[in-house]
Order: sequence, then C-alpha cells, then structure tokens
Amino acid sequence: MSKNKPVAQTTKQVAQTTIDVGTASEIETGGPVVVTDGTPVPIVVYVQEGKAFAVDNRCPHMGFPLHRGTVKDGILTCHWHHARFEMRSGCTFDLFADDVDAYPVQVRDGRVLLTPTIAGRDAIAAGLRRLQDGMEQNIRLITAKAVVALISAGADPKQMARAGGLFGVRRRRDGWAMGMTIMSAMANVADHLQGEDRIGPYYHGLTCVAIDCAGQPPRILLRPLETDDVDPDALKRWFRDLVEVRNADGAERYLRTAIADGWSDGRLADLIVSAATDHFYLDTGHVVDFINKAFELLDRIGWDEAGDVLTSLVGHLCRAQRSEETNAWRSPVDLKELLLPRLSQLGQLMAEANGSTWQKPDGFIDALLGEEPAAIVEALDTAVSSGATPLQLAGEVAYAAALRVARFHVQNEFIDWIGVLHTFSYANALQQLLKRHESADLLRGVYHGALRIYLDRFLNVPPARLPSTKGATAKGDGEAVLTQYLDLLNRQQQVDEAGRLVYDYVAAGHDTTELFGALAESLVREDAEFHSYQMLEAAIRQHAERSDQEERRHVLVAAARYLAAHAPTQRSMLQTLRIALRLHRGDPVFEEEE
Repeated sequence: MSKNKPVAQTTKQVAQTTIDVGTASEIETGGPVVVTDGTPVPIVVYVQEGKAFAVDNRCPHMGFPLHRGTVKDGILTCHWHHARFEMRSGCTFDLFADDVDAYPVQVRDGRVLLTPTIAGRDAIAAGLRRLQDGMEQNIRLITAKAVVALISAGADPKQMARAGGLFGVRRRRDGWAMGMTIMSAMANVADHLQGEDRIGPYYHGLTCVAIDCAGQPPRILLRPLETDDVDPDALKRWFRDLVEVRNADGAERYLRTAIADGWSDGRLADLIVSAATDHFYLDTGHVVDFINKAFELLDRIGWDEAGDVLTSLVGHLCRAQRSEETNAWRSPVDLKELLLPRLSQLGQLMAEANGSTWQKPDGFIDALLGEEPAAIVEALDTAVSSGATPLQLAGEVAYAAALRVARFHVQNEFIDWIGVLHTFSYANALQQLLKRHESADLLRGVYHGALRIYLDRFLNVPPARLPSTKGATAKGDGEAVLTQYLDLLNRQQQVDEAGRLVYDYVAAGHDTTELFGALAESLVREDAEFHSYQMLEAAIRQHAERSDQEERRHVLVAAARYLAAHAPTQRSMLQTLRIALRLHRGDPVFEEEE
C-alpha cells in the first residue's frame, strides 16, 4: 500500500442521483476518495486546484487501482504500466490501455457531489466504436471489452460481423485472409450458442481479423467496367481467362461488373468457383473454403456489400498454388492425366442420368476411401450417370473426409493433422457452395476432393479405431460428461479419449446443443491455430447435413479428436478475455493485500 495514497475515505450517500463525497478541501489535502456505496463500479474522486474529477478506479488496461496513481496538471498516470488519462474525459494518451470511464462530478457549496451513472450513453454505439478502436490498433483487450459490452447490451451479433468483415476486406491490400475465414466460421458457430457463450467465438474471430490487417496498407478498390451491355457468358469466359493468367486486377474488375449487373448469389458462385475448379485443389483447399466463408458472411451482413467482400477473394484465387503442379498429384500416379478426360465428360454423364434418382449403394464410402484412384473415379462416374447430383456427391465426399480425421492415428507426425483437416474443410465448403449452384464445372471440385482423400490414405495406416455403442465409457448425466471432456483437454494428447467421450455422449441421447457449447469452449479457451476453427465449424455443419445417426457421431468424433490433439496451449487469449469480463462486471481485477 502506498504511504502517500490513502485508501477510500468514508463517503455518505445524500440522494438517489448524487453521492456526497466530502468537502473539496479535505479531498484535495487528504488525497483521492474511492466511492463504492451506491456505485456500479468503484469510482475514484480527485480534487486538484478546486476542480473535481471522477473515473472508474480500475485502470482499463489491467485493473490496477487508479487511486494509487498520480494526478498532475489534469492527467492521471497509472503506476502499473504508466498509462496516462485525461481526467475530464477519461481518454487515454496510451492506446494500449483503452479509455477509462469518467463520471459527472461537481463542487457545490464546497462539497463534491458525484453522479454514479453516465447519462445518455448508447451502449451499442459505444461498443461498436470501441470495437473499431480495438481492431484499428490491434489491441485485443479493447476488442475483447467491446465484444463483451456489445453482447451484454443485447446487440445483434450481425453488427459485429459486419464491422469486422468490412474492416477486414478494406484494410488489407491483399484481401481476404485467414482471419476473415475464422471470423465467418466463428459467427456460424456462435449461431448454435446463447448469451455470453457467443463472446468467445466473436472475440477470437474479430481479433484474428485485426491481426491480419495490422501494419498492412489498405486495399485499392477498383471500379467495374463502365458499360450497361454485359454479356454474361463472355464475362464468365473472360474472368476465368484472367484468373488463368493470374491477372488479379482484371479479374476483379470483371467480378465487380457481374456484381453491379445484379447477378444472384448462385450465378456469382458459379462464376468464382468455376475459376477455382479450372485447377485442382487450389492452395490445399483454402481457396474454396475462403470463397464459401465469404458467401456465408454476405448472407449474414447483407449482399449490398458483395462488391468489396467477394472481390477481396480474387488476389488469393489468382496467386494460389495449383495442385497439378505438385509432385504428389503427378507421381507415382499422374492424377491429372487420370482425371482430365473424365472431367471433360461430366456434362454428358449428367445428361445420361435423364432425371434418375440416385440411392447411395452399400460400400460407396468404402470405395471413396479406397487405395486405387481409378476405382474412386469410376465410382463417382457411375454415381453421376445413375442420377447422383453434385450436391449429393459433395456430401458423401465430405463424410469420407471426416472419417479420415476420425481415423487419423496419433503415430503420424503431428503436422499431418492439418493434411486431413484441409480435405475436410474443403469438402464441406464445396458442399455448401453447391447449394447455391450445381453444374458440371463445380462437380469437378467433388472429384478433386475425392482424390485428395485418396492422397490422405496413408494417414489412416493403421486406422484409429472408431468408437462404437459397445463398451460405452461416458457415465452420468450430460453435464457431468461435458465437464469430464473439458477437463480431459487440460492434458496433452487425450485424442482417443476425447473422441470416445463425445461419441458416448451423443449415443446416450444427450443434448447436442450443450455439446456444441462445450466444443466451442474447448476451442476458444485456447490460443487456437487457424485449422482448429475450421475443424469445429465444419464438423457442426456436417453433423446437421448427415441423416444417419452413426455418421453424425463420427463427424463429432473427428472434431473432438482434432481439438484434443491441439490442446492445451498457453491460453493467453483466455486470460485477456477474463480480464475484459471482470472489468465489465465490476469484479475486482487487482486485489490489495490485507
């Protein structure tokens, strides 16, 4: 305790709307007063040269008591990290600290009267301003406090998604990046959560966008072609030709032209994804996943922003590595030479179906997981000619990719988790895009995904054993099982155990909504890597896509195993979020020694 900074002096409440803190002369002579009775948070009152100032006594940075700071010339300095605050407004000169709330206070007849509320404050507008500040400065504590305040105030989460999304696509010259995908994915996950459980996903997503944009020059937004005479077929050809030769500027102008012409989301999906499937499995599947997340973000924030959001994808689309240029796709089996003749005939195969209805035959998933690429392609060809739609086949490929994750054996190198994850997130994204538009061009991507599953086959040698309803180990009520799961992920390499526990939880008929909450908590309490966000969001999506109960359980087993493999971490983001929550609730962050 500081010898020259006393603790709170006695205060007396004299009215509902004001608190009599004491005489101005006594406070100026005796030191600051901390008021706690009748206030939402501890408020420190200073008097200097006859003028009174009042602010939240907890430094907005880390909660250090500001009555132990120093005031000079109307500036309060916190002694912990030396953040400085202008006392009248509470505004900081050191942006890492955030502004401190200032409260109305006046000197009347020699006595200091404090009003312990801030009148006229729009909590949502203030939260959105704070969010903008946090992202601009890339200060995650401010971002966390903004998310906490907005959700606590009942803000529509779409407002945060819109603010973060437009910030991300306009503030980074290279356009869409991992942070934007994380934010869109976490917004999807948050749709399955309630109340404060949504804070963690949005905090992570918005923070990742800010990290991607930090220190980056803004985008130069191009104009569409200045014409009202748009030939859709020609525009699609030109767009694909420009992507082919990696001309990002030209491709962006053509895409903006299609958007300005009022193309539907389905036609835009056909335009962009057709260019992506002109080559095999671009950038380990990231390109298709990024495209899908951009479309899903627009569904959330409004298609009036399509011009800036979708064109942010073009740079990555043009720069992406094309898998047919890599050794794995050309040797020892030349997958390009195997596929190209088949892909050119997809339109004919679809026509041969002649309206037939396809029923998945027994052993179809085993065929997709097989070790002969020609047999895999043949199984797909047969399905298409029998009436399987691109959307149906995409769903089966997504499930087969999920099984690669569920059967991933921990004897593999740790980094190989990412390989099976890439295939799964790609397959899920392609399935979602095919809901907007089905065509032979987009069906090519299903074939690409199926052969990526083939290339992942060695990561299931030997395959990890899938849990079954025999020998269930999850006992007790659902809440106890989820507590057990979260405790399990406090220890490293609990992969098989986590998968078993989640399988048993679902097989016992417990509430999957509660499970989604526990899976989300196990993710956002960690300093997660990019692919973990993809894994959880895709698994929740695929759980909804499957009708077979055993298949639904397998998808969630895949998620649980992946998350367990990547936990625990240092959890620095969780520590920041906890500080933000405690500051918002008025809980003590710093505690004096007795």
